[in-house]
Amino acid sequence: MEREKLYRLLRLGIEKGASDIHLQVGYLPLYRFNGDLVELRYKVLSAKDTEAIARMLMESDGRQESMDFNEIDLAFELPSEGRFRVNISRQRKFFNIVLRVIPLQIRSFEELNLPSVLQDVASLQRGYVLVTGSTGMGKSTTLATMVEEVNRSRKSKIITVEDPIEFVFTHDKSIITQREVGTDTSSFSHALRAALRQDPDVIMVGEMRDLETVDMSLKAAETGHLVFSSIHTSDVSSTINRLVSFFPAEEQANVRHRLADNLKAVVSLRLLPNKKGTARVPAVEIMRSTRTIQECIKDPSKTSEINEFIARGRSEGNQTFDQHLLDLIRASKVSVETALCAATNPMDLKTKLSLEGGDPDTVDDSEPAQGPFEIESDTRF
Repeated sequence: MEREKLYRLLRLGIEKGASDIHLQVGYLPLYRFNGDLVELRYKVLSAKDTEAIARMLMESDGRQESMDFNEIDLAFELPSEGRFRVNISRQRKFFNIVLRVIPLQIRSFEELNLPSVLQDVASLQRGYVLVTGSTGMGKSTTLATMVEEVNRSRKSKIITVEDPIEFVFTHDKSIITQREVGTDTSSFSHALRAALRQDPDVIMVGEMRDLETVDMSLKAAETGHLVFSSIHTSDVSSTINRLVSFFPAEEQANVRHRLADNLKAVVSLRLLPNKKGTARVPAVEIMRSTRTIQECIKDPSKTSEINEFIARGRSEGNQTFDQHLLDLIRASKVSVETALCAATNPMDLKTKLSLEGGDPDTVDDSEPAQGPFEIESDTRF
């Protein structure tokens, strides 16, 4: 495949608003729109096509490695048009390529339909803030918006450690250093250790992957820094348990106390299709630390009770997934059916809807959903 043809495929994804682009041997190019995969009427990709694409992406990233690898992550940019987080892997010996589309512009909390309390979370001066959710739920986008809020609002030294770098920041009131694992540093933990000697105010770590990274990020929070990061967990309770599980059993009680003292907020995300099926909106669980929640973090037998105290703390900016889902239904942003499918406790949500006088068994179809559609390829391909 020629370089210009690849660029046209990528531009099409940017122009149409795709979240991901899939390029795999034996298939048409696939674009993900609002959770659905849609085929491009182009041509079935051959082994030569995907190998050529993999080589071009590697070269553009400045990688000099041979093609003798099984998987690799990197970043790619079409200057002034868009960036991509790229994963190249092998399946049945052939190259398989998935590109996550990263907008050049970092959107605001309002543009992302995120609760305004997250602006307050971003204004914290110190502590540990985690954004959680499964793959593709908007963790990186939310982290970028939080870092940009710091950049826009106060004079700070911000260091990011990412694998690979996704959003590229421009200095505003803050000065920002962005480091990429594999290019600028060997690992998250090594970069974090070095960051503590680089006079940072804010550190953003792309992901909590191992014990060393969790331990070093906690140390950074303990020494007075504001640390943002993400982790692949579904809600607040599972986040606490996952962080503790990185450590040996004999250290876990101490880790719980460290977390209780330093974890200031957990933001968990689930992206849901809106009523029209034309976009997705976030359902957000937010935990802001209180003395009661700190005690629940310290005691493993009480961690499961955190959700109950989050539900009681809306005046402090806390909210459960199900509370936010009810808000989204009231605002006509998501259908009842969608909310019940995403709810932590569907029966409880259904009961609350019934008490409000709605009929939870009736799906509002006043806004017809937009199903998958085919993309016509440009004849110039």
